[in-house]
Amino acid sequence: MSVPEDEERLLPPAQRWPRASKFLLSGCAATVAELATFPLDLIKTRLQMQGEAALARLGDSARESAPYRGMVRTALGIIQEEGFLKLWQGVTPAIYRHIVYSGGRMVTYEHLREVVFGKSEDKHYPLWKSVIGGMMAGVVGQFLANPTDLVKVQMQMEGKRKLEGKPLRFRGVHHAFAKILSEGGIRGLWAGWVPNIQRAALVNMGDLTTYDTVKHYLVLNTPLEDNIMTHGLSSLCSGLVASILGTPADVIKSRIMNQPRDKQGRGLLYKSSTDCLIQAVQGEGFMSLYKGFLPSWLRMTPWSLVFWLTYEKIREMSGVSPF
Repeated sequence: MSVPEDEERLLPPAQRWPRASKFLLSGCAATVAELATFPLDLIKTRLQMQGEAALARLGDSARESAPYRGMVRTALGIIQEEGFLKLWQGVTPAIYRHIVYSGGRMVTYEHLREVVFGKSEDKHYPLWKSVIGGMMAGVVGQFLANPTDLVKVQMQMEGKRKLEGKPLRFRGVHHAFAKILSEGGIRGLWAGWVPNIQRAALVNMGDLTTYDTVKHYLVLNTPLEDNIMTHGLSSLCSGLVASILGTPADVIKSRIMNQPRDKQGRGLLYKSSTDCLIQAVQGEGFMSLYKGFLPSWLRMTPWSLVFWLTYEKIREMSGVSPF
């Protein structure tokens, strides 16, 4: 039943534009979570680039001296050699990325859950539907956000390039976008999009699917209600599962995005995500796929906690029904 136009104007914005409101609310929650946990993401990216076997193909001058070992020493090295604030280098494109990515994935997942798949009468949502919905939501959100993720990864490595005596590639976020666009065209902004959406599908299968499943299981099968305790327990579970599933794809994604490119925008180290996977395992061993797992997990868990608690709270404050 449609709402008369005069009555519709009196409705709160969240009810007049539900999808746009959910997009903005999830972007706000993601911004808070990103600012709180970004240093761990920077450390994770630096660790993932250490000992990259494929660099040997570019000659000895391109080899990495690997000045850091482990999460703590990497963090201390960045603070001592680059400065404390460099722990937030690349945070601006990261925020841009999460506004687009989180907004896209949350709107897509809820649309699939409520409209396409639909819940049963007892509000039960089968696990297989949640898995498919989570993966599809991750693909959509990450594809839209790929340009900002590309800039974030490359800017996170600028401090390391400076220490190695290499010239800096970018003067800032907007210069990075402009340079990538001028060198590789529109296609260049989507470099590494295949491993990126592969990672996003796995991470969201772990994050969205786990959070949604655990939360509704607790609400329907335990004395716990839909409150901060339930949100906290669900987000802790989702952060762990997302890290386990997403770290290998994250390593591949980061390496493909950060590799040097020719004038046509083609990578000089890897032909594809599969090629990167094979080179990493053959040259560095299987566990190289879990480089940076500790900071990734330590970041993903509080990120998920901050995001979901913030998101659920601002939904409540805005008059939007709980997730």
